[in-house]
Amino acid sequence: MSLFLRDDLAALWQGDDPFQRAAQQPGQVYRAREGRRTLQFAAADGHSYFLKYHGGIGWKEILKNLSQFKAPVLGAMAEVRAIHAVAAAGLDTMTLAGYGERGSDPARRESFLVTDDLVDTLSLEQVGESWVAAGHTPLLFKRALIARVAAISRTLHGAGINHRDYYLGHFLMPAAAVAAEDAQAPLYLIDLHRAQVRAKVPARWRVKDLGGLYFSSARYGLTRRDLLRFLKVYTGLPLRQALRQHRWLLAASRREAERVYQRYFEQPAAFPLQYCDEPPGKDS
Repeated sequence: MSLFLRDDLAALWQGDDPFQRAAQQPGQVYRAREGRRTLQFAAADGHSYFLKYHGGIGWKEILKNLSQFKAPVLGAMAEVRAIHAVAAAGLDTMTLAGYGERGSDPARRESFLVTDDLVDTLSLEQVGESWVAAGHTPLLFKRALIARVAAISRTLHGAGINHRDYYLGHFLMPAAAVAAEDAQAPLYLIDLHRAQVRAKVPARWRVKDLGGLYFSSARYGLTRRDLLRFLKVYTGLPLRQALRQHRWLLAASRREAERVYQRYFEQPAAFPLQYCDEPPGKDS
């Protein structure tokens, strides 16, 4: 068994079995399925937390994932390790308030993690949607964010971490920084439960991350110059050299983005560069 409770969480849960408390903690539930719960709750002093509880997904679900060549999410500790790895790489991410794991049977292993709630933040997806709604994109801010996300991606993959759900919705920025168009403000990478940590990220997983990012950003006025700007920062090379050595990465990421689009919208993507609207007749 492993268990860590920060002093404030230990005081809040004092006298309770932490695993039972995590399983029964009341709050605003965002997800409840397959033996998992994700919810937000607050202490009496108003401090807000996010809780992810895993009660075991059962062998049936494990075998189903394996038969689909997917790595099953067996508990909260994988995300705990990913949070530590992302923070060690010098990137902004969630702050752990507590976590625990007990049980040897992977199908019934019980685990949880608690992080501080990132209040008063907006996802980059929300930022992009606000540009669409306003009919205006702040050019300098957009370019600065592209460079920032490219630098984060380079650091993430350079540290041997791939996200596997690498979309703009999983980058959070303080709302005040968005209003001020401050691209250098903290940019928190969240939702790391599927992230993988190893010595080096294989090329196919880099492509999957970058394809997901491409898919989620093309709606917001992405141009060829934006793609090249991203590639230059991501590779850390002069543009001509980056294109010579990594043109394949752009092509492979585009194909991955098309695949994600096809799966999500059930029709081919309207590439080459943009698909600025959802398909007609497809519910959002």
